[in-house]
Amino acid sequence: MNFFADALQWLIDPVNYVGSNAIGLRLVEHLGFTLLTLVFASVIAIPLGFLIGHTGRGRGVAVATSGAFRAIPTLGLLTLVALSVGIGLTAPYVALTVLAIPPILAGAYAGFEAIDRTIIDSARSMGMSEGQIVRKVEIPLSLPLLIGGLRSATLQIVATATLAAYIADFGLGRYLFAGLKTRDYAEMLGGSVLVILLALALEGLFTIMQKLVVPRGVAAGQPTDIRSGSPSAR
Repeated sequence: MNFFADALQWLIDPVNYVGSNAIGLRLVEHLGFTLLTLVFASVIAIPLGFLIGHTGRGRGVAVATSGAFRAIPTLGLLTLVALSVGIGLTAPYVALTVLAIPPILAGAYAGFEAIDRTIIDSARSMGMSEGQIVRKVEIPLSLPLLIGGLRSATLQIVATATLAAYIADFGLGRYLFAGLKTRDYAEMLGGSVLVILLALALEGLFTIMQKLVVPRGVAAGQPTDIRSGSPSAR
């Protein structure tokens, strides 16, 4: 119980909020690293997931590849990349981008696959092109599952980004590794609490986003007009 009291004391100590190792600075570093890694992974995974979901081709390969990526040990991959590119932030960016791709990819193509095929057939019968179907029908209806994939990837990045401090003086993980080296368990536990709080805050944000992106017609349990995305008149 004393460890938690010491960690709380460390968290409220004004000394830890000034200087180059300030909690606020480390928190911003960790959040920025997380968001940038999420962008890198999304640029790769979302278009690929949309293509797989729309065409129905390559799903087996995507599932197998995603499963293989999920099985890669994070620390092992991080060390391997660091040995290849050197010490710094490049290795964590590469390693965590690889690990963030599977949940985003799964959310992207699963969102398309979850759409009732009769809706797609109706859109085609109305003369909509494949591009219009993707932009006006499939993407809006798939957003809840896509946001779910982004949420899963974000939480994974936040948690594993602490390992970035293993090869770079960066982020909230610095408190864990510095505390371990000096046996300052209050600093270690305090850093862990900060990571947990950041993860919970982002979880709440993505939960709200996931509810907001549900099309109004779907949320109200009404059929949605394909052209406008609004509830159709009965």
